[in-house]
Amino acid sequence: MAVPNHSLPVDLFIDLDRSGPVPLYFQISSRIEAAIHDGTLPAGSRLENEVALGNRLGLSRPTIRRAIQELVDKGLLVRRRGIGTQVVHGKVSRSVALTSLYEDLERSGQKPETRVLSIETGEADEKIAEALGVAPGSPVLHIRRLRSADEVPIAILDNVLPEEFTGLNPDDLSKHGLYQLLRAQGVSVRVAKQRIGARDATTQEAALLDIPKGSAVLTMSRTAFDNSGRAVEWGQHCYRPDLYSFEMTLVER
Repeated sequence: MAVPNHSLPVDLFIDLDRSGPVPLYFQISSRIEAAIHDGTLPAGSRLENEVALGNRLGLSRPTIRRAIQELVDKGLLVRRRGIGTQVVHGKVSRSVALTSLYEDLERSGQKPETRVLSIETGEADEKIAEALGVAPGSPVLHIRRLRSADEVPIAILDNVLPEEFTGLNPDDLSKHGLYQLLRAQGVSVRVAKQRIGARDATTQEAALLDIPKGSAVLTMSRTAFDNSGRAVEWGQHCYRPDLYSFEMTLVER
């Protein structure tokens, strides 16, 4: 389906102060941000290119580019190779709770999509064996997926599961969240040990997430346990920081 292309109305910029103290790029970005919030630029719409907008407004391309970058940095716009600059459907803000990204996206009104990058049965090395509490060399299922929301890539999900789950198939994983599939098999995920961090994206990760090489990504590693205390999955995930964040509530004791 073609992405709608939106030309911003000229009257949005009719009162630009071209000789005042407020930089033009900031005035432009503020007006575009207002257009996003009031629905003039609907979620998913594509902006006209920088040259076209600059020509219409009589402004230089560097000025327009900086204005657009301000909104990219705020997570309101996203640049996509081969498509252009689009209005983000909504930044995913995830509470630090035992939920899945698939379900978080559904709850936020976004459409989760999954591309299974690889799925294979192998043997647990020392690190995996320790995380899952199994013997080294035990059969495990290794799954790697790309998760998108409304066709914009958000996260790369890398999971390893114990032998009893090696029957999971790519078709189910492309249509449902992992925790949904585990619950369908009678698994009740009750507690998890989780660590959040950040690092530079690899070349492959940058390509999959459609971000510049060397960009930072948020990371999360998690080991989830069922109500008997058995480890049922170990995950190492990375997320686009311009489209994803973690939230937590701190209480004084």
